[in-house]
Amino acid sequence: MLLIEQEIDIPPKQRNTSLLPYFGQAVGEYLPTNGIPIRFAVTQSDNRGYHCELGVLAGMDDGGVAQATSIFDFVPRGVENTEKFNVVMIVPTGIGAEIGGHAGDAAPAARLLAGACDTLITHPNVVNASDINELPENGLYVEGSVLAQLLMGTVGLQKVRANRVILMIDKHKEKRISWRTINAASAARASLGLDCPLVVEVDPPIKMRAGYSSSGRAVGRVDGLKRLCEVLVRYRSEFDAVALASVIDVPMEFHTEYFERHGEMVNPWGGVEAMLTHAVSVLFGVPAAHAPMFESMEIANLEVGVVDPRMSAETVSMCFLHCVLKGLHRSPRIITDKMVFTHPGVLTAADVSCLVIPDGCVGLPTLAALEQGIPVIAVRENRNRMRNDLGKLPFGPGKLFIAENYPEAVGIMTALKEGVALSSVRRPLAETKVTCERAKADTEESPKVDDTVRIAK
Repeated sequence: MLLIEQEIDIPPKQRNTSLLPYFGQAVGEYLPTNGIPIRFAVTQSDNRGYHCELGVLAGMDDGGVAQATSIFDFVPRGVENTEKFNVVMIVPTGIGAEIGGHAGDAAPAARLLAGACDTLITHPNVVNASDINELPENGLYVEGSVLAQLLMGTVGLQKVRANRVILMIDKHKEKRISWRTINAASAARASLGLDCPLVVEVDPPIKMRAGYSSSGRAVGRVDGLKRLCEVLVRYRSEFDAVALASVIDVPMEFHTEYFERHGEMVNPWGGVEAMLTHAVSVLFGVPAAHAPMFESMEIANLEVGVVDPRMSAETVSMCFLHCVLKGLHRSPRIITDKMVFTHPGVLTAADVSCLVIPDGCVGLPTLAALEQGIPVIAVRENRNRMRNDLGKLPFGPGKLFIAENYPEAVGIMTALKEGVALSSVRRPLAETKVTCERAKADTEESPKVDDTVRIAK
């Protein structure tokens, strides 16, 4: 089994049809035999069409796991539940986002948004900061592909008191690095109260290689996934969530260049991490998150000085793992049985009030919100490598809002929550539109009606 990323060009949509089935059909033509899509993004769109990047899991005929359903499967929500105001916040991994493109530096924005809603549903890239995880009290920690499935209407989420978290790590060539990782799991057990029934060293380890696409987005390749899946199948009854720690192969100079360029370089590790966790969540239906392991003690001991504050959490951690363990500790259960979607404890697409994204991002979450009629708030200040004009997508009236920054996004969220038209709190206030609909003149003689009253004798 192999995880790879490929780039495809899809022609512009000619007919007035929905984008989701259009993309789903087009992607199907590019898939290899026994391959399934894992991750999808439109990185650039214009009048010539859509340039897309597709994560593909190849070799599905030999993994010991069931064939997964398509990420393009879609179930429209019949109603919107307005009893609670629940917000999905996404900062896609590997796009070089100004806010959320480094080490948990979108967590303050997440806490800001959480203060204006009942539940904030977000993903590891937003709040993971090595040894720090500042998920809001009313936040749900949900793997990225599961967030997409939630909005697509194919899964629900159920809060849990705690998960049993299995930790899969590389059998590292340097024992000191393995010891640190195992100690991190022990620390979470002792201080967090984490139930970690097992740490499994995978030997030989999977091979993760980071890279960049033509758009500058962080991507990668994962070899040896079959071994990992076989282990997870063997221990499937013993865990509810999967934490992963493994070496990611990047050029040596990336370890210093990333910090020296003060945020100008897209984090090279995140893209391939997202590919792996997407695959695990899709195949096993459980929460998953990944932390990188140092390639060597030489790299672990590199001195990079005082760095950009957005990256600082990465310089003070030994194994980047605690944020993952803390997030997975209470990550919600993934519900696929449609019969229990109406249970009051299950959150589905019908319960999502709006989606907040960086401006220009078009992936399955945005496309799903478009189809579901879920309002989308795009934050312009969160600049990134995606090149799409969201205004050209066929959003319904009042379904797309452009916010300059996250504080403004909170204002839009509050207006949506309270049912206040944004135009009513802006000045000048437009004149009230008035129109007169005149009845059409009769063009034919009205038929005669016998209105004589007859009295029965």
